[in-house]
Amino acid sequence: MGLLTRSKETAPCTVTISHRFEELSAHVRFDNGTTVNPGDSVLVEGPEILAPFGEIVEEQRTAVITRASKLEQLWTRATGDLEFMELCEFSFSEEVMS
Repeated sequence: MGLLTRSKETAPCTVTISHRFEELSAHVRFDNGTTVNPGDSVLVEGPEILAPFGEIVEEQRTAVITRASKLEQLWTRATGDLEFMELCEFSFSEEVMS
């Protein structure tokens, strides 16, 4: 991977959605041991997962990981350590990605 080049890879994953009074959460575990690094982004493929209230739903999916370039990794590490960037960015949307 080059200084400015991004790469993509796929990984099998397990998505766990909890919609209970005690916990409202969504977790992705890569089944092949893949890890994400600073600056990488992950897109889980497939339709929206809906968990009825009081239940936990678990599904097998495929994740597309876009690896940050070396420059992006360095920038993310440097600015993250100095607290110039938020540690976690997420959004919930009804849009279906194609």
